[in-house]
Amino acid sequence: MKILGKFFALLLIVVSLPSKAALDIVITEGVDTARPIAVMPFVWQGTGPVPEQIANVVMSDLTRSGTFKPMELNSLPQQNISQLAQYNPSVWANVDAEALLIGSIKPYGTNQYLVEFELIDLIKNQMQVAQGKTDRADLVMDSRQTVISASQFRQYGHRISDVVFEKLTGIRGAFLTRIAYVVVDHSKPKPYHLMIADYDGYNEQMLLSSPEPLMSPSWSPDGRELAYVSFENKQAEIFVQDIYTQARKKVTSFPGINGAPAFSPDGKKLAVTLSKDGQPDIYTVDIATGAIKRITNHYAIDTEPSWFPDGKALSFTSERGGRPQIYKIVLASGKITRMTFEGQSNLGGSITPDGRSMVFVNQTNGKFNIARMDLQTGFMQVLTSTRLDESPSVAPNGTMVIYGTTHNGRQVLAAVSVDGRFKARLPAGQGDVKSPSWSPFL
Repeated sequence: MKILGKFFALLLIVVSLPSKAALDIVITEGVDTARPIAVMPFVWQGTGPVPEQIANVVMSDLTRSGTFKPMELNSLPQQNISQLAQYNPSVWANVDAEALLIGSIKPYGTNQYLVEFELIDLIKNQMQVAQGKTDRADLVMDSRQTVISASQFRQYGHRISDVVFEKLTGIRGAFLTRIAYVVVDHSKPKPYHLMIADYDGYNEQMLLSSPEPLMSPSWSPDGRELAYVSFENKQAEIFVQDIYTQARKKVTSFPGINGAPAFSPDGKKLAVTLSKDGQPDIYTVDIATGAIKRITNHYAIDTEPSWFPDGKALSFTSERGGRPQIYKIVLASGKITRMTFEGQSNLGGSITPDGRSMVFVNQTNGKFNIARMDLQTGFMQVLTSTRLDESPSVAPNGTMVIYGTTHNGRQVLAAVSVDGRFKARLPAGQGDVKSPSWSPFL
């Protein structure tokens, strides 16, 4: 979670989640506008029950993307087909879907399975049938076969989802990504936890627990490390931790505020908020050497730095205009320009991976909502409609935003598509959860 200056008391609240609870994605809006697609259960060609149905993972992924809506299986004109030779083009000609995914799973040695799949173009199929043609091979958009272990079924399902998403949209899929978030459970000796999980809440694990608050997780560009703020030594300090080896390094530990770390695109520096020289300002820290460079120098609070994708500029939140607004500073020249003007205040900016938009928190009429602004035209669109949304983090393919909000009096995570059409909540089984950070591509 990021530190928002005195307008959020410089310290965001950390909330609770049971240690091993998966986040449960509940779709709330946008299914009716999604594009129909047909996903057939992968045919099991072994004895006994199938280890795990990969097609279920794919259907869930595509639904949660907000872009696609898998069709009901009983509405499909064929059942239990696993290869192109079984596909009947004529019966699929009137199916209102863009594509059909079919596949099979069969044993391939000890604890090994061969998974094959084909993605069939149903729109081209309609054209072929209308023209009296039958060329099944020309309908295949992608086909692959891979040997996996029993523990890789979910992971490979996400991989297939990535392939399907990219083939049909031209945008790289982001289903093989993870999220980090801060949780707290006061029933435990060390109540504050830094958690990571697959983007859909599965494979949740605790990276760190502490008796004092943890906040502001931020992923490194290679997805191997997290930077975060810890109060375990009774003061704010910034650490960088390897999520695989658990090795960690203390990056800053100055008197006062050490907060809002953000990795540079090359992974060599952190942009941070420090108050070591008086008021909170933006600094960069070389992770390897510890060398610090002051970026802003103003009597107002400057906080929440975020890098532009080219690494040449930072956005940040500042009160220098009276109310919190988002500004841009070019690192080479030090030139500062104000980026946001609509509403009472704007904060927590994050530039989308393509560099064309910025996602942030907009305050209008006392409500804090997630908004997106086109950086070329300045057009702003409010994406959410609840009252207290915060900490937006953009998916690495730029299609979705995960953020913190409240629902039925609890702190939960939520997601919204960048066009605002699709919305979902990610509540935990118990307690509250907050401060999400979406990983890069892994």
